[in-house]
Amino acid sequence: MARASGVDLIALTDHDAVEGIDEAMAAGARWGVAVLPGVEISAYAGEVEVHILGYMIRHRDARLRDMLRHYRTARVRRAREMLARLAALGMPLSWERVQALAGRGSTGRPHVARALLEEGYVSSVAEAFARYLRPGMPAYVPRDKASPAEVMAAIHAAGGLAVLAHPWAVTDEVARLAAQGLDGLEVFYAGYATNVTAYLRALATEQGLICTGGSDFHGLRLMPGNPLGGVAVPLACLRALYQRHRQRGRPR
Repeated sequence: MARASGVDLIALTDHDAVEGIDEAMAAGARWGVAVLPGVEISAYAGEVEVHILGYMIRHRDARLRDMLRHYRTARVRRAREMLARLAALGMPLSWERVQALAGRGSTGRPHVARALLEEGYVSSVAEAFARYLRPGMPAYVPRDKASPAEVMAAIHAAGGLAVLAHPWAVTDEVARLAAQGLDGLEVFYAGYATNVTAYLRALATEQGLICTGGSDFHGLRLMPGNPLGGVAVPLACLRALYQRHRQRGRPR
């Protein structure tokens, strides 16, 4: 799919999972697409949820895998509780189907949303979130709360770089996260207007952070507006990513 879309380099950043990286890298080698090993981990700055990307990680790192295993288990408990709440609202879903939608990745709200859509309870994934699955809605279940510092420390211990994903809604947290070791900001992102990107670039410069970007591709069935390679990311961002990675690897 990446090759057909004209994409030469992708980063695989599944939520709380690294199991697909070896397969993706092997496929990339066959098709001439470079694959950066990565992960996406949710954390809470107080009551504010932030998503932190780990780029260029050692994906077999034991500490990182232990953390991800813990959060995957917590996600399963959370998803089961969401299904129980939806059933109480008269919208029963098959747990087996939700797991099938998740595949080998971590089970989460997007898969519950797709199951709701398949059963005809909602007309879109967006509606599923808006009416039932976002904070404050009747089927929302809070997650186990890791701090950003804990998540970034695990990413750094695994040799990676920590980048704040889709940061527009949490810009108030950027300075605090930068002081705790954040490496970069996802400046180029699906749906961000030119003025938003310009603001985030200036914020990254102010805080000494590198700029990254991505499409946040989750499959066209789930997010039809986010095609693979749908966001143009300047080559300078990739160069900065590699440079910061080399700097992090140097003895201090």
